[in-house]
Amino acid sequence: MAKNKLVSHAFVIHVEPKNRERGERALRDAQARLDEAVGLTAAIHLKVVQAQISPLARPIPATLLGSGKVEEIAALARAQEPEVIIVNAHLTPVQQRNLEKAWNSKVLDRTAVILEIFGERAATREGRLQVELAHLNYQRSRLVRSWTHLERQRGGFGFLGGPGESQIETDRRLIAERIVRIKAELEKVKRTRSLGRQARRRVPFPVVALVGYTNAGKSTLFNRLTESEVLAKDLLFATLDPTMRGVKLPQGTKIILSDTVGFIADLPTELVAAFRATLEEVLEADVIVHVRDTAHDESAAQKADVLQVLEELGVPPERPMLEVLNKIDLLEPEQRQGLLSHNGRREAVAVSALTGDGIPALLAALEAGVTRGNITVKLKLDAADGGALAFAYRHAQVLERRDRGGKINLSLRIHPDDLGRFESRFHQKITIEQGVIG
Repeated sequence: MAKNKLVSHAFVIHVEPKNRERGERALRDAQARLDEAVGLTAAIHLKVVQAQISPLARPIPATLLGSGKVEEIAALARAQEPEVIIVNAHLTPVQQRNLEKAWNSKVLDRTAVILEIFGERAATREGRLQVELAHLNYQRSRLVRSWTHLERQRGGFGFLGGPGESQIETDRRLIAERIVRIKAELEKVKRTRSLGRQARRRVPFPVVALVGYTNAGKSTLFNRLTESEVLAKDLLFATLDPTMRGVKLPQGTKIILSDTVGFIADLPTELVAAFRATLEEVLEADVIVHVRDTAHDESAAQKADVLQVLEELGVPPERPMLEVLNKIDLLEPEQRQGLLSHNGRREAVAVSALTGDGIPALLAALEAGVTRGNITVKLKLDAADGGALAFAYRHAQVLERRDRGGKINLSLRIHPDDLGRFESRFHQKITIEQGVIG
């Protein structure tokens, strides 16, 4: 497959509204927002040659920025000739076109940059469809100038341009038709995933979903807990496609652990909608594990952003959530020890996914979270009674099974609400082994 020459130089401009609420400003300052924008730019293989904060008293409908700032950046662009200027804000189509004319350079806003990253890294067919849908919804109002992502000559969506790309002029009708087809394909994926969840309910292992800000260490933690080799790099949005693995906890409880795409501040609405199907695993999870980069200066702000996205996705506030304070290996020894000494708390556990510190406490907390209130029972069945066996697998978590002498001995974990159902069906065959756990 032919590779196109990628753009090398970029300006990054973070637009900081002067009227940003005081509480929000305290959580995340302008420099941190600029640094994140630089990181996003680097993630699409651009070399940042200029980065600056642009205060904004009030947005200008035609250009977002005031005329003086537009001319100042135009002068810098004439001197250094960047191939692209990144504006860390959401631009309207009119603002984007006017800035491109004023600066004589390609202009990308925050949404376009994030979509470009996702376009390059989505690995599964489902992920590519979802990102393409988000891209088309974004571009529909902008009348796409080139539809390079359909031929996949390079990663991403061709926002950056470059020699060798096919220039396919399209219109809103073609985009609308493509959106309809993608939605139809995604509905098939959704049904397949729903069938998968139904199958898991028949062998009802609890689902635990890892969520967190991008680059918080979710994939490293996932690999630590599952002994897998999911891509885990110091990179924004290293994981895009959901990954699920089975994990056996210390007391024998089996769970399904799901790694998900990282969240980010001001996540484009197009992506929230497009990834709703992928993030259904979060909506369906029995326990949500919020992985935080506790060594990051903006850890509190990142937590607020993640909780906001979860709310936008419709995750019920009463859903059990465990907070994991990750990357304690990057803290000072006394800070690290202080967090580890509080690992008895159920609401938060301090760990280093990289070194393994705190992992035993995390596993214990997960077990307490997924088994809280459940009852362990023993059930003895005739091997020939397939209906009874199917009932047990459908309505309980099978912890242990022993087949001996035409009999099947099961150790089950059930919810207290299901105890009456089991007692009425199995009468003297069931005994309570253990009450409330955790």
